[in-house]
Amino acid sequence: MQKEKLKVVELFAGVGGFRLGLEKSNYDIVWSNQWEPSTKAQHASMVYESRFGTKNHSNEDINNIVTRNVEDIPDHDVLVGGFPCQDYSVATTLNNSKGLKGKKGVLWWSIHKILETKKNKPKYLFLENVDRLLKSPANQRGRDFAVMLKSLDHLGYAVEWRVINAAEYGMPQRRKRVFFIGYHKTTALYKSLQKSEKTDWLTEKGVIAEAFPVAKTKTIHKIELEGDLVEITNTFNTSGKLSPFQNTGLLLQGSVYTTKTVPNYNGPKVVLGDVLQKNEVPMEFFIAENDKPKWEYLKGSKKEKRSTKEGFEYHYSEGGMIYPDALDNASRTIITGEGGKSPSRFKHVVATKHGLRRLTPVELERLNMFPDNHTKLEGITDTKRAFFMGNALVVGIIEKIGAALYNQIKL
Repeated sequence: MQKEKLKVVELFAGVGGFRLGLEKSNYDIVWSNQWEPSTKAQHASMVYESRFGTKNHSNEDINNIVTRNVEDIPDHDVLVGGFPCQDYSVATTLNNSKGLKGKKGVLWWSIHKILETKKNKPKYLFLENVDRLLKSPANQRGRDFAVMLKSLDHLGYAVEWRVINAAEYGMPQRRKRVFFIGYHKTTALYKSLQKSEKTDWLTEKGVIAEAFPVAKTKTIHKIELEGDLVEITNTFNTSGKLSPFQNTGLLLQGSVYTTKTVPNYNGPKVVLGDVLQKNEVPMEFFIAENDKPKWEYLKGSKKEKRSTKEGFEYHYSEGGMIYPDALDNASRTIITGEGGKSPSRFKHVVATKHGLRRLTPVELERLNMFPDNHTKLEGITDTKRAFFMGNALVVGIIEKIGAALYNQIKL
């Protein structure tokens, strides 16, 4: 008997990392959206359409869609996406009749608008962001995350989160991101969370704990998100240097429970050397002899005097990096500027029997657990393909959390 599929809307889809992970379980993407505001050519959307088709895919600014009519977005069970991390500040509306709205153009509020106004609200949320979300902005550590949690609380959702480093669970890249799952108050999972001991949920019983086990902890901190969104925006942690949010936690009915967890994983590990292409690599990826001193300088440690354009002198120092990159460990985090020939401190360089070289687009795809040549398309440069992977997520994490969520929904 075929299992019932959950309907998914994928926002900020990029080249389809969420979709690749979720389609390995019983999820059906009924609508997707990818829009890059800063470019005329919509390269990521072009790749997405080439892999998954144009049906039910939107290449339009999500702000425009939700302003026009959120019902243009089909009804769905799960809303997913890796939304951009921006200032979440809120402002009171002029007539105060509809409470609070976020700053125009801040994409979190597009998600909020869908959850707030859609007649059939999604029962579950599965979202991803950079881990600095838990401690931004610098002058009010954790405020942005507090605003996000409080806004979801208003909309009737409980939320659990975890910062996950993919390499700590055997995946080939040291990529740290925060993942969170939301449960609407009408769901059985919300009610299970209500009844559970909070430490048990975060370390054993919850969706993320099922997907990515951690060592048991008994220490938990409780935070009350008091006041409305404007008050939180203005007053949250104004004097605190550290964010109160740990790497693991949950929100339930205005109360936050947070703790620090440690991964509990003893399984197989994939390392950088495992993803390298066995076939011949084009010469353009190899480092020219006359460029090697520049690479060595950028990768090496430095203590030197530098001066600004205005003539102000200062002392600059930084530590050295492993060069070339170790093949017996997970790779460093891929960055958006990974492509191109120019020497860089942050690009990966590997030693091969034919010499030092940069990573190919296929190898970068493998580090994010994408299929080989997923981003290969006429008109898409290797530099752009590397940019996609710098923006992407590790598909294996989505696959595991997606499977655990489906399992718990269908228990």
